[in-house]
Amino acid sequence: MEKAKISAIQLFAMMFMFELGTALVVSYGISAKKDAWLAILLGMCCGIVLFFIYYFLFRQYPNLPLTGYAKKIFGKYLGWMIGLLYILYFLYMAARLLRDFGDLLLSSTMPETPLLAINILFVLAICYVLSLGIEVLGRTAEVFIVILIFLGLIGNFLILVSGDIDLHNLQPFLEHGWKPIVTTAFPLITTFPFGELLVFTMLLPYLNRPELAKKVWLSALIISGLILSYTACLNIAVLGVEEVERSTFPLLSTIGKINLFEFIQRLDAIVVFTFMITVFLKVSIFFYGVLIGMVDLFKLKNHQQIVLPTGVIIIFLSMVMAANFSEHIEEGLNITVHYLHIPFLIIIPLLMLLVTMIGNRFKKKDRSASNET
Repeated sequence: MEKAKISAIQLFAMMFMFELGTALVVSYGISAKKDAWLAILLGMCCGIVLFFIYYFLFRQYPNLPLTGYAKKIFGKYLGWMIGLLYILYFLYMAARLLRDFGDLLLSSTMPETPLLAINILFVLAICYVLSLGIEVLGRTAEVFIVILIFLGLIGNFLILVSGDIDLHNLQPFLEHGWKPIVTTAFPLITTFPFGELLVFTMLLPYLNRPELAKKVWLSALIISGLILSYTACLNIAVLGVEEVERSTFPLLSTIGKINLFEFIQRLDAIVVFTFMITVFLKVSIFFYGVLIGMVDLFKLKNHQQIVLPTGVIIIFLSMVMAANFSEHIEEGLNITVHYLHIPFLIIIPLLMLLVTMIGNRFKKKDRSASNET
């Protein structure tokens, strides 16, 4: 493990921006139609349940990353295999996010630039930060969160004063009943992005005050959930539910509606810059999860020696995972959620929880038996 520590504020900044990630910009929860905001809140509540599973495991093994306590729970060989699968999962997620970022830049601001060039430059910047260690990533998050809040306040103020908001677009409430809300909330919204916070179990051993982990994690999860719900409301109120469904990046379209005095307009850069910040952090966290896992499983001296080779793998994966953006989104909504998110974010952590609780009960019985003798 790297001899470094991050503060509670740095952890909050990382978690908060990680949660916003791509969810802030894509048509998030729109399968629940006008009630997308409610589906997000319901998904957030399910995400809180998952948090308590992850937090319980962290409290059992506060000095070990996820790959470390997988070996303790499932045994040396099976635990090692599960740890390796998690590394591959984090690697795939980093590549997915990189592809999201590249495609947004291509469709919004740089249509003539090759996707490969964008992805290489983005990953090189991340490699530089990660080679300097977790403390530098934490300080980067502290700076980025201030910029993000500033951009968010400006964007929201301009949308409010532009007069494009029509609250009738959000009515009627529960138009299609509870079924689309529940099916959207679980498993999609529960796992993306709330369940994805599992990757922070790789970083929590670096927290300088472990007792604050619960408060930081819950506050980041709830605040980001409320912001995502508000953003879904805003997009539907400005664009209408049909346009949000058609739009690849509805927040971009919402900001594009701003036109004050025929002078303040074309503010797409606010969304692109916001997306750049949140995705930079999210890719970095998944990337760092891969590095910590590899150091732990393969007993390497440090993570610096594998930063660049791992970056190359992420770039390669991001280019070959889908032929085009629509195929990439389809894969994310169907294959990734059902075949990756559910096993890695729900089923395996639940198994870890059950095995640990059963093990703890046997240990208590053994202690009480030895005390009696």
